[in-house]
Amino acid sequence: MLTLNFLLTSLIVVLIPGPGVLFTVTTGLMQGRTASLYAALGCTLGIVPHLLASILGLAALLHVSAVAFQVLKFAGVAYLLYLAYLTWRDRDAFKFDSQPSQAQASSLVLKAFLMNILNPKLSIFFLAFLPQFVNPEMGSVLGQMLLLSAIFMLMTFLVFVGYGLLANSFRQLVLQSVRVQNILRRSFAAAFAGLGINLAFSGR
Repeated sequence: MLTLNFLLTSLIVVLIPGPGVLFTVTTGLMQGRTASLYAALGCTLGIVPHLLASILGLAALLHVSAVAFQVLKFAGVAYLLYLAYLTWRDRDAFKFDSQPSQAQASSLVLKAFLMNILNPKLSIFFLAFLPQFVNPEMGSVLGQMLLLSAIFMLMTFLVFVGYGLLANSFRQLVLQSVRVQNILRRSFAAAFAGLGINLAFSGR
């Protein structure tokens, strides 16, 4: 069940750059350390429904139903393109206070949550990933799945916090140059759009 192989594999999966990492890094650079923590929290919460779906077997529906998968997939595509549009248009992106207001914090958590929950490939991934590390001889399968899921979530949160804090360490350098700000803002927007396009053309 809880083996070194599971921990190492999970760490590699979490470290791989994806929409969640991009969103957390973008937030750390643009809005500061505290904001990046809210982004990491939202990204972590966004994988909870996928983990639960895998544990309860609901993810199998996405695997066998092309319609359900496509609907959720293109909702995710639309949302990533929406984030790209917001990032491209936000010329005040680097002017947020270091301490986000409650409304800003809630907005960050919600954006990150929606970005992950609208990615159907996460459910398929967890459906294939978690059972590999379950040993029926070691007791309740459900209990093992819940424990593995909790550990994966904790690792996700800690790694994403690390990404956000690392990005924030470069924030002062970025704030000193409007040109660098514009380049980063457009680059992040293009990256979100690229992830959306990639998701649009991906299969199950």
